[in-house]
Amino acid sequence: MKLVTANIHDRTFIGLIFNEDSVIDIQKAEQKLYESEISPASLLACIEMGEKFVRHIEALQEWVAKEKERETYVYPLSAVKLQAPIPRPKKNIMCVGKNYRDHVAEMGSESDIPSDLILFSKPSTSVIAHEGEIDPHLYLTDELDYEGELAVVIGKKGKQIREEEAYDYVFGYTIINDVTARDLQARHKQYFLGKSLDTSCPMGPYIVHKSAVSNPQHLSIETKVNGEIRQQANTNQMIFPIKRIISIISQGMTLEPGDIIATGTPAGVGKGFNPPKLLKPGDTVEITVEGIGTLRNKVKEI
Repeated sequence: MKLVTANIHDRTFIGLIFNEDSVIDIQKAEQKLYESEISPASLLACIEMGEKFVRHIEALQEWVAKEKERETYVYPLSAVKLQAPIPRPKKNIMCVGKNYRDHVAEMGSESDIPSDLILFSKPSTSVIAHEGEIDPHLYLTDELDYEGELAVVIGKKGKQIREEEAYDYVFGYTIINDVTARDLQARHKQYFLGKSLDTSCPMGPYIVHKSAVSNPQHLSIETKVNGEIRQQANTNQMIFPIKRIISIISQGMTLEPGDIIATGTPAGVGKGFNPPKLLKPGDTVEITVEGIGTLRNKVKEI
């Protein structure tokens, strides 16, 4: 189950990817089947419905598959414009730092491998969609970098979550590019400002429900810049696995439906090369996570 927020004919709708190359307009399909809209108009509100929404969509998908005339509510994927799945999260996006050993080494040394979870955030104002343009902010930085990451979308409210129960609180997964201004990050001696510029959180293209991901802790992740492979790893290389991340964060902080956690980036970021391979206007970044999809964004040409 792949869910999207999309736009067609100046109308924003919540969609379900169908046969990989099409998208079901969920509310319009509901109107035909039930003669009324059942699902909310935002994906965040749908996630807040929990398993009730998931069961409803599974039944709707089965009905659509049997229908012969579905042109009024199923569109070619190429005909719609995707937004970020959750265009404006209610909270900052939570991000895990230094969660792959090789990335820690390329940015410093093995001695920098953390013994405790490193957590920072990116504001919701930094979120852009698949195919959205990344502002290079040339007046602020000349060290703009990419970081391909698997992100977890929380589906159920919880606090003091035990590791063995952590996946019960997951709704699904998406992809995030943790775009970073390395010079700002160094100058301000912390993560937030250098990772919070407008357009610095490309997200998408979908949220994939957890039922479609058999083992999120064993997914290949790859980042390309202009077709050149820069990052190539597997989520099994995380220092802090997903269930531990969720448990640690939730010990004193209530997690809520729609909360997003980016789980860290592997080695191969631009700053890690000698000489560095940092982003410049016109560059295209593609991040592929196995079973989730490909997030593609171009750095705006000035």
